[in-house]
Amino acid sequence: MVQPSHPGNVGSAARAIKTMGFSDLVLVAPREADMTRHPEAVALASGADDVLAAAEVCDTLELALAPVTLACALTARPRDIGPPAADIRETATQVRAHMDTFAQARVAIVLGTERSGLTNEQIGLCHRICHIPANPAYSSLNVAQALQLAAWELRYALLDTPAASDRVSVTAPGAQPASSESVHALLEHWERALTAVGFLDPAHPKKLMPRMRHLFGRNGLTRDEVDMMRGVCTAMIKTHQPRD
Repeated sequence: MVQPSHPGNVGSAARAIKTMGFSDLVLVAPREADMTRHPEAVALASGADDVLAAAEVCDTLELALAPVTLACALTARPRDIGPPAADIRETATQVRAHMDTFAQARVAIVLGTERSGLTNEQIGLCHRICHIPANPAYSSLNVAQALQLAAWELRYALLDTPAASDRVSVTAPGAQPASSESVHALLEHWERALTAVGFLDPAHPKKLMPRMRHLFGRNGLTRDEVDMMRGVCTAMIKTHQPRD
C-alpha cells in the first residue's frame, strides 16, 4: 500500500489478506508513523492483529519492491505508456505461472493512495498493470475493497500451488527472474551508458528512460540477462571515456 492515509483502510487491508491466506503487508511512506497501532486500524483488522503488527514499513516504493520478481500495479486508470495490462483474473493466472516456474519468486500487488491511486512513476516500477473490471460508470473502489478482490483472485488461482518450501526449481540460478532491485540498478547503469555514447541528452531526456524501464520490465529479465546488460553498459562507458 503506497502512502496510505487512513488507518482504517490499513486495518481492513490486513483483514482482507489474512482471510485469503496471505500475511505479508507492506506500507510505503504511510501518513502516520504508527499507523499499524492506531486504534481504528486495530479495530478494523478484526482478528488480523498478527498481520497488522508484522506489517513492514518502507520509505520508498523502490525499497519495498527490491526483492520482488513480479510486481503488479492495481489501477483503474488507463495509461498511455506503461507495463502490459490485464484484468485481475488474468493477472492471477500470470502470478500462478510465475510462481510455478521459479522457486524463488516474490510477487507483489501494489495499490496507491485512497484519493489519487498510483502515479505514472510508481507504476513504472512495476512489471504489470492490473485492473478490476468494475462498472465503467462507477468504478471507484475503496482501497481495502480492491485489495480484498485482488487477494481472492490470487487465492483462487493458487489454491493447489505447493508451498514455497516444497517447490523445486527446474531452472539454473542465472535463469531465475531478476529482482526489482537489480533491474533498477541496471537501469541506472544503462542511463549512464546511453549518456556516455551520446544517445541520451540529460538536458532533454523526453520519455526515453520511462520507455526503457517499461521495455526491461515487460521482458521479465533473468539474473544472467541483467549481468549481461550490465557488462554491455560497462563496455559502452569504457569505450567512450576520454583518453589521455
